[in-house]
Amino acid sequence: MGKSKQVGSHRSSKKKHIAKTWKTKRRTKDLDQIHADMTPGNAAKLLKQDVDYDVTGSAQNYCLHCARYFVDLKTMKEHFKTKVHKKRLKKLREEPYTQAEAERAAGMGSYIPHKTIEVHTQQVEENMD
Repeated sequence: MGKSKQVGSHRSSKKKHIAKTWKTKRRTKDLDQIHADMTPGNAAKLLKQDVDYDVTGSAQNYCLHCARYFVDLKTMKEHFKTKVHKKRLKKLREEPYTQAEAERAAGMGSYIPHKTIEVHTQQVEENMD
């Protein structure tokens, strides 16, 4: 019997969480969280953020519907024309599900179909300082 050619230990702790890392790497906000951000009070706060140098574009160019920061205004305007942004707008037209709606669907009340909401791309201020 010769020596085994395997070198090193069988530690798989490094490889164990790779799937979770890849799954959550580009995770964005859920649609119900974005609906909460679209309320007038929260939307004003998100669109008029203070300068933060740790965030892309110093937190000055933010797409409210996609929950993304952009480097500059030109990039954000190009994003508004993309398929990703348009699909997100289409998904946001449906009102988010609530606990009351879940109970009605389960037979604890009369079912009322959910409403559609009119969603448009946000207005962009072109103030170049």
